[in-house]
Amino acid sequence: MFNFLRHERLKRISILTYKIIPEYQSRNIKGRTSNSVQGDTVVSYWLDLFTGTTWKEFRDAGASVSGFRTRRKKSVQAIQKGDVLLCYLTGVMCWVGALEVIGPSKDTRAIWNIDEFPERLDVRPLILLDPEYGVQMDALFGKVDFYKDESDKGYFKGFLRGSPVKFKKNSDGELIVSLLQQAKENPVFHPVDPRKIARVPLYRVAEKGRKKQATTLVSIPEEEAPAKEEVKPEEVSQHVEIQYLLLKLGYEMGLDIWVARNDRSKICGGQTLGSLPGMVQELPTQFNDATQRTIELIDVLWLKGNSILSAFEVESTTSIYSGLLRMSDLLSLQPNLDIKLYLLASDERRDKVRQEILRPTFELKTKPLSKVCGFISFSEIKKKIEGIQKLGIASSLQPNFLENMAEYFSTEDSEH
Repeated sequence: MFNFLRHERLKRISILTYKIIPEYQSRNIKGRTSNSVQGDTVVSYWLDLFTGTTWKEFRDAGASVSGFRTRRKKSVQAIQKGDVLLCYLTGVMCWVGALEVIGPSKDTRAIWNIDEFPERLDVRPLILLDPEYGVQMDALFGKVDFYKDESDKGYFKGFLRGSPVKFKKNSDGELIVSLLQQAKENPVFHPVDPRKIARVPLYRVAEKGRKKQATTLVSIPEEEAPAKEEVKPEEVSQHVEIQYLLLKLGYEMGLDIWVARNDRSKICGGQTLGSLPGMVQELPTQFNDATQRTIELIDVLWLKGNSILSAFEVESTTSIYSGLLRMSDLLSLQPNLDIKLYLLASDERRDKVRQEILRPTFELKTKPLSKVCGFISFSEIKKKIEGIQKLGIASSLQPNFLENMAEYFSTEDSEH
C-alpha cells in the first residue's frame, strides 16, 4: 500500500507543468504560509549535492535525513514541507534521487564521515538510484536553464557550486523528476569510474604549530593523467587566444602588460604577443632573484608603473597544479604583496581547479590560496571581454572589476 501511495505522489509532482499539489498546508507563490489548514501548495525544487561516498553513507543510514553545512542555515530554513530535493552526484555528473521534505530533523547521528552537516531535514525518498543507473547530465542539454548550450558545460552557470539551492524554474525540477522516474522504470547501465564514486572531496586535518588545536578541510586530488606528447593545435591556440585577449584588454584599460618570457614569440590575430602595444620588456626590479624568476614565467601580468596589479595563469594543456604552484610560490616569496591572482581554465576543468586549490600545500598557508586566487572560465572571460569591446568601455574600467566575476572556492561550499 505504501509503495502504491508513494508512486501516486510521484506521478503528481513529475508532470511537466506547474502542478498544484493539495496535500499540505498552503503557501502562496512567495513562500509565505497561509492560516488555512486546507489549501494548495506549489512544490519547490532544491539542489542537493552528494559525492559517491556521501550518497552511499546517506543510503546506508536509511535515506531519511539530508544534511547541510552551518553556513547554509538560511537556505535550509527556506525549504518547506512538501518541497523536493533533487540529488546530484558531483564528479560522476549524474542525478540519482528525489527526496520529499518532511520537515526539520532532530536526528543527530553521525551519518557522514567528512562532516557533521548539522542543518538537517527529515526526508522521504521518492526515487533512489545507484550511480551506474543515474540520469546523465547530458540528458538535460538544451532543456534546462543551467545547461542551455555548450558554453554552459562544466560550469553550468554556477548552479552546482553548493547546496541547497532553489531551482529558478520549476519546470527544470519537474523534468529531472520525470527523467529519474524513467530511469527507475527502464534502467540503463552507464559505466562509472570506481575512483569517481569513491572520491572523498575533502579531508579534515589538524593544523600544527598553533597553541590551540585547530582543524582545516583540505582536498587531496587524484593524480592527473600524464600529458600526451602531442597537443591538439586548437588547445594551444586557445591558451594563446586567452593570453592575447587579456593582454589586449589590459592595454585598452591604459595599463602596461607582460606576457611570460617563453610565450613572447607566440602569434595570435596575426600579432606576436611579445610585440603587442603596451608590452614592457623588463619587469620592476624591486624583488629578489627568486621572485623575479617566478613572476617572469606567469602567463599574463597587468602593471601600472612599478606596481603589478593583476596576475593571470592560463591552463588549457598543462597541469592545473603547476599554475597554482607558481602563484603559491609568489605569495611565499612576497607574503605582503598585494596582487590580484586569477587562474583561467576551460569550463570542464572547474572541478579540477577546485580540488587542486584546496590541497593542503595551498590551504594550510597563513593566507590560503583559495582566498586570494579566483577562478574564471574561458567562456566567461571571452563573453565579458566581448561585451566590453562592444560597449567601448575598457578605458573606464578598473582592474579589480574581475573580482566580481571570479569564483573563489571554499571548503564551506562543498557537497555532502
